[in-house]
Amino acid sequence: MKQHDLITPRQAHSLAGLLAARCERTPHNLACQQYDEAQQSWQSYTWQQIHDEVMLWRGALAREGLKAGDRVAIMLRNCHEWLCFDMAALGLGLVTVPLYPNDRADSAAYIVDHSGSKLLLVETLDEQDALLEHIEIKTLKQIVCLHETTTRAMPTNAVVLSDWLASADRPRRVSDNIDPDSLATIVYTSGTTGPPKGVMLSHHNILWNAWSGLHSVDVYHDDVFLSFLPLSHTLERTVGYYLPIMAGAAICYARSIPQLAEDLVDRKPTVLISVPRIYERIYNRIHEQLSSKSALAQSLFNTAVAIGWAQFEHQQGRQSWRPKLLLHGLLDKLVGHKIRQRVGGRLRIAICGGAPLPEHVAKTFIALGFPIQQGYGLTETSPVISVNTAKQNLPRSVGQLLKDVTVDVTEQSELIVKSPGLMLGYWRNQEATATTIDADGWLHTGDLARLDDHGFLHITGRLKDIIVLANGEKVSPVDMETAIAADKLIDQALVVGDGRPFLSALLVLSDEAWLQLATLTGLKETAELSSAPAVEQHLLGRIQQQLHQFPSYAQIIRIAISQQPWTIENGLSTPTLKTKRQQIMTLFAKDIDRLYEGH
Repeated sequence: MKQHDLITPRQAHSLAGLLAARCERTPHNLACQQYDEAQQSWQSYTWQQIHDEVMLWRGALAREGLKAGDRVAIMLRNCHEWLCFDMAALGLGLVTVPLYPNDRADSAAYIVDHSGSKLLLVETLDEQDALLEHIEIKTLKQIVCLHETTTRAMPTNAVVLSDWLASADRPRRVSDNIDPDSLATIVYTSGTTGPPKGVMLSHHNILWNAWSGLHSVDVYHDDVFLSFLPLSHTLERTVGYYLPIMAGAAICYARSIPQLAEDLVDRKPTVLISVPRIYERIYNRIHEQLSSKSALAQSLFNTAVAIGWAQFEHQQGRQSWRPKLLLHGLLDKLVGHKIRQRVGGRLRIAICGGAPLPEHVAKTFIALGFPIQQGYGLTETSPVISVNTAKQNLPRSVGQLLKDVTVDVTEQSELIVKSPGLMLGYWRNQEATATTIDADGWLHTGDLARLDDHGFLHITGRLKDIIVLANGEKVSPVDMETAIAADKLIDQALVVGDGRPFLSALLVLSDEAWLQLATLTGLKETAELSSAPAVEQHLLGRIQQQLHQFPSYAQIIRIAISQQPWTIENGLSTPTLKTKRQQIMTLFAKDIDRLYEGH
């Protein structure tokens, strides 16, 4: 099968023009699906229906008296209204500012204020008291609510969507005079340190990235993308939203993360975009269920993984054929096929990005027939820089470079990048822009990397996160944290020890861990468990098993346990589930110091 009817960046001209071109080509094809709670059923929309709705939204926005370049913010879960608002705004030359729907009120208010957004689209103002308190004196002039607010009086500058759209005039067509190099969106990086920075991306930045992605991943008209990673995440927005429009594929908006398993089975997607944490949770769940099964069942699973991996390596041309591969068909039917049915049975592409995917997790899923293709990128590069393809897939890498991307590695092993997706700069932050993009036009990623002889890119750590022990040994904590968190008893881990004589770890335990440790020690209170020497020794033993492949100096000697998880709500995790290292270390400074008393 060949890709066909792809819309080029030149043909689209702008992001709004992309939708117009798709409607002209395949007006009656399925565009998206969304669950309607009122009707308790899935609703389908064609490209023509979406285009007509966008025109109505555009008329409503035009009535607000906004001018090209004005910023408008959106704080919704993934839904077709997100698309309508975004495309309508872009068609008027407005600049969209996405916010994470579950972001903290102070963070969301900062973004609305810093961007100077004049209009905000939200789902409802119920439970948004904190947000309103932060933004009521800011530049915001209008709030549009998807649903009626029932728990409080509506502010004078708020309106329900149905009323807002009711008297809108429909523009006849999308403007074609938008400069493709003009600012399309400001995406605020979640930031593990300091306030978020607003990444400025042009229409062409994003169109090029989607187009280049289609040269690495084949997408067809009958493909269905299941959209659940927030659209405020640039990976989901470029690859899970604009790219399907460019290729003519359909988008299905998942109902929620708790209902994701049901939606996978019911909607049977062919393309899935996710961050590693989702795959890690599924991996841990599979092994947790496996631990209660018979020795024969466990042996069958492990053999299926081993043979499946050997089959994959043979298909990739990295391993010769062996007689044991004759067992692959039978083992796949007994094991792999059954597990694939849990995600609908039709998954053809599973893109993973946003953070490193543990190699053992990738190997297990690939061996079971899950087509995971890990990639790498930054919001500042629109975002994709590299990706593994179906025919060239090396799971321990982040793939090969997209077409027209150039990289180099500095003397400090930092990856620097040039590409057509390179941002215009940081909004209202020339100093940060100059620090990130040097005088020669190279964007400094802050990531440590190397290119192998076959052109695969390997990310080896973060430049700023490198821990230098008192003896001068250098350690990349990210790899260690990933390995530690692979233990089913540990949900989150943070390795510390800069300038110290040895490494220690702060841990967040799983619910299962607390139960198991209570049984082991006879203690019931979490405070007692957290400080019990027997608990520390038990966990250190498990951690040592996870780190057996690391050098002798890269071992954990002491641990401290956090009784609460590090979440978005308490400001210790970004919306993309990355831990905020500095904030956690500051909060647990006394606990860390205690680990080194007497040393």
